[in-house]
Amino acid sequence: MSAVVWITEGTWPACVDAALGRAAPGEEIVLLYVRDDTVAETAHGAFAGLLGRGRPERDPGHRIEGLSESAARRLLDAAARRLGRPARQVLTHGRTERKVVEEATGAGLLICARDGDRSRLGPHSLGPATRFVVDHAPCPVLLVWPEEAPSTELPPPPPPHR
Repeated sequence: MSAVVWITEGTWPACVDAALGRAAPGEEIVLLYVRDDTVAETAHGAFAGLLGRGRPERDPGHRIEGLSESAARRLLDAAARRLGRPARQVLTHGRTERKVVEEATGAGLLICARDGDRSRLGPHSLGPATRFVVDHAPCPVLLVWPEEAPSTELPPPPPPHR
């Protein structure tokens, strides 16, 4: 079994630290980064539709794809350095939430972080992609706070309509 660590900008250190605390010494750790194609596709489309008829070599979408991949590799390398033990790095691209679920198939644990409104507890502390991953993951999910969790009354009061 492996532990898959979903690496994203801004929350990856907490996920790597959680992997260090949860993964057994011989357990494989997979550092996963999913490059979203939306920005590059938008640039390709804008260029083709407005600016680039007959000049595909000037399409800025290719440069955006290269920059995105380079940034993703640097982030994965930083996560591997922080982890300080062997890990397999996976860089893929597509619909982020679907790729994370796909890569977690067969894993023993998926580690990800809250990425929504982190000022309070509750469902809004998850962004849409993370909510999808939590709801559809094919393995146990460890959901971590990227910083200290906000203090609040626990459990929350019942809704006012009751």
